[in-house]
Amino acid sequence: MRCARTVLLFAVLAQALPGCSGVGASGSASIRAASTSPDWWNGAVVYEIFVRSFRDSNGDGTGDLAGVTAEIPYLRSLGVDAIWLMPIFPSPSQHGYDVTSYGDVNPTYDPNWVAGGSNPHSDFDVLLAAAHLAGLKVLLDYVPNHTSSQHPWFAEAVLGPSAPHRDFYVWSTTDPGWPEPWGGGRSWYEWGGAGDWYYAAFSSAMPDLNWRNPLVGQELAARAVDWLNRGVDGFRLDAVRYLVENGPGPGQQDQPETHADLRAFTATVRAASPQAIVLGEAWADASTIVPYFGSAESQSAGGDEVLPLDFPLAFAVQADVASDTSTGIPAALDAVAGQDPVGAGDAPFLANHDMDRIATLVGGDPGRLRVAAAILLTLQGTPIIYYGEELGMANGSAGCSGDDCKREPMAWDATPTHGFTGGTPWMAFAPNAPTANVATESADPGSLLARYQALIAVRKASPALRQGGTTRLDTPSPVLAYLRTSGTETVLVAHNLGAGPATRKVLVPGTLAEALFADPGAQATPAGAGTFTVSLPGHSSGAWRLR
Repeated sequence: MRCARTVLLFAVLAQALPGCSGVGASGSASIRAASTSPDWWNGAVVYEIFVRSFRDSNGDGTGDLAGVTAEIPYLRSLGVDAIWLMPIFPSPSQHGYDVTSYGDVNPTYDPNWVAGGSNPHSDFDVLLAAAHLAGLKVLLDYVPNHTSSQHPWFAEAVLGPSAPHRDFYVWSTTDPGWPEPWGGGRSWYEWGGAGDWYYAAFSSAMPDLNWRNPLVGQELAARAVDWLNRGVDGFRLDAVRYLVENGPGPGQQDQPETHADLRAFTATVRAASPQAIVLGEAWADASTIVPYFGSAESQSAGGDEVLPLDFPLAFAVQADVASDTSTGIPAALDAVAGQDPVGAGDAPFLANHDMDRIATLVGGDPGRLRVAAAILLTLQGTPIIYYGEELGMANGSAGCSGDDCKREPMAWDATPTHGFTGGTPWMAFAPNAPTANVATESADPGSLLARYQALIAVRKASPALRQGGTTRLDTPSPVLAYLRTSGTETVLVAHNLGAGPATRKVLVPGTLAEALFADPGAQATPAGAGTFTVSLPGHSSGAWRLR
């Protein structure tokens, strides 16, 4: 702890020194303590997989769980610690977020699955065992807010007010007329013209569950525990802001009852598996997300969602990298440092399955992709990589629409079907698949894939980068700089988001020991009086350990 106190003291002194901001030497702009969690996910790197698009093992054109198992060597070579499987439950849709059974696996993904999970040699169990043998944790995407309208519960509920599972959903005898929580379309739908109106925030095909009925939370928690008992290592919870509604508009999101229900759910999960990770999708601004953190203590003992996904930071990184500036990221980092519970963790990312891919957002620019990767993998928290991001995969080709464009098949080689399938792929590949594929980039030591591999290896070898706290340094745009500190290790990290070279002076607590990672031409040299001059070519990064 002595080193951490030194960094804090140095940062406070730096703010008081004349000439230590603006174009001169940088002072400290914000300080965020390291996460205190002892659990495996603290600092781990998670890889998000859309199973339908990852790898097809049987030639039907659709990715499956056996395909994921086949690519465990690739995941190991990338260096990630865990995989997050987007919904694998039975569902009538391609995306899977409208579940028809919380206790089973979609037969498209696992033809060996038996209803009720009675086959211990299913493709899912084979994947789980192989992943654990390889040192990878496995997370499931869990959808607590709504089911499919084809779920057996809803099929019973629509039979009338006294029907079984009627109270598992939200009903009205008249149309309340609420728009969607985010504005726009409707959120109440009439069933069969019979004057029965049900609430469905996301779609008429996805009726909301009634979390005011305690049986709903108990049932979902029980199924989650079943998966934990089977060996799953945690969950990503979808759309957690919308569990309970108290009226239109603001009353449809972020309600006190929602937080209480999440606390109960997470407590049950952590009681069954104390080190289980629970990621929470609270897509909102920083102040709205804060209550979802719980406290540092509750993150290790069943608070709200254990790790909120950091949407404000993701959008800031996207905007800054695309514009060759560093104006939004500092504000986002300061918001996290200033508002989040001390010692709590979160999950930064560049993009996900609902967002345009980072390669598309930056126009496929190699330099911007390289600096985006370096920012993500030197940030505090549990970074998440969306499948294909490490290749620079772009959005889907012309002709696809909506979210499918962000969930196209993975390209493994440069052949016509890119090694994804022996049949006809379920949708077209990204337009840059001939070059942005695993085989091509694996043969190129200067590829984006090689950069992700190198950065993850550096992160895992450095306690400060993996689990340390953050002291952001006040460097003028386009340079972003911060100190990462854990125990006796402090690392200076600097990124130049601009296209041209940039030089900045920074105050640091010590002398330079060694470069952990530095792009060609990136240098940190002593400049006297506890300062270093950091020189960075355009779109470059460096990380230097300090004594």
